[in-house]
Amino acid sequence: MNWSLYMVRCADDSLYIGISTDVERRFQEHSRGGPKSAKYLRGRGPLGLVYDKLVGTRSEALIEEHRLKRLSKPQKEAFLRENS
Repeated sequence: MNWSLYMVRCADDSLYIGISTDVERRFQEHSRGGPKSAKYLRGRGPLGLVYDKLVGTRSEALIEEHRLKRLSKPQKEAFLRENS
């Protein structure tokens, strides 16, 4: 199964990073704010999908997610500028 890494920008300009096998479906779940959405994203809408990249295996996606989550906000913004 192919896993993707994605980043969501919240209305408060914060960034959320996650992984999924179906980014569009997962983003819709986040946007609806229901029980399947990430708790962090509830009440932070409107949301925007700002980055989406096919990574490969779940293990590879988790490693990349962890690497990006450790970055500071300015580093995440620079990453987005370089990879848009």
